[in-house]
Amino acid sequence: MTTLKRTARPDDFLLSVVAPVYNEEGNIRKFIERVVAAMDKAKIRFELILVNDGSKDDSVLIILQMAKEDRRIKLINFSRNFGHQMAISAGWDYANGDAVVILDSDLQDPPELIPDLVTKWQEGYDIVNAVRKTRQDTFFKKMTATLFYKLLNRILTSKIPENVGDFRLMDARPVAVMRKLKERDRYIRGLTNWIGFKQAFVEFDRDKRSAGVTNYTMGKMINLALNGVFSFSDFPRKLAHYAWILSLLLAVGIVVYAVVLHLTGINVPGWTSQVFIVVFFSSVQLFLTSIVLEYVSRVYWQLQNRPLYIVSETINLDPEVEEG
Repeated sequence: MTTLKRTARPDDFLLSVVAPVYNEEGNIRKFIERVVAAMDKAKIRFELILVNDGSKDDSVLIILQMAKEDRRIKLINFSRNFGHQMAISAGWDYANGDAVVILDSDLQDPPELIPDLVTKWQEGYDIVNAVRKTRQDTFFKKMTATLFYKLLNRILTSKIPENVGDFRLMDARPVAVMRKLKERDRYIRGLTNWIGFKQAFVEFDRDKRSAGVTNYTMGKMINLALNGVFSFSDFPRKLAHYAWILSLLLAVGIVVYAVVLHLTGINVPGWTSQVFIVVFFSSVQLFLTSIVLEYVSRVYWQLQNRPLYIVSETINLDPEVEEG
């Protein structure tokens, strides 16, 4: 990517806009219309790549209808649900742009902010992150999101900027690097920081969901957090180490306590302490084993070398891209 290309007129470069789609029939038409309107108003040459992650509603039918009317609207159809992070990965695998914008299709990320991200990119930044200045969520959602970032950043080696999600612009160079990363249990926010490059931030007010319900359940958030912890932190290993030290100290303490009682002539039923010791050390052992098994299972799935996703069809796109 040359400086000349970045500073050229908006119609002299191609911008790829990537959006995962999962059961968004209530939002997708309006989302597409707003993206197209924002790009046309800014006179930005673009392609809109919508990645259908196994939707069970009429999202695909709406996309197909609009793609027939405008070839800039493109579709990647997964064979089944592979997850939000894989949908993003497929989007940049198929993207042809000089820069790629990633945003959700639920209209909480405003498409009208994209020209501001492009302006920052043209100033020479490789990655431009959209930062949530305010968010129209419930108190519980705000509280859990705040705790999510604070806890992760205390244990991750690759820090995640607070209130930054997946809404960002990436130059073709970092996108090319991201395409080479083939880990299955991926945490894109962590990977984006890990690869480096010159980064900037643009603030925005995050809207509430326009229609439907969130597809990012608490379980998915926890799984995403675990991917971040096991991929960008040695915290589980340290936790296992500390648990072993604690169990050792407790064992020594029990022995000392038993000796003191014996020397003072106090009789304590032996089975009480034995049951406590067995239960405690069994719990510690199971905990340590679960951490080891988590690492082993992640290595096992990675070594299978299966594709990250499978595409059943594409619309208005080059079909020659290698899957996953």
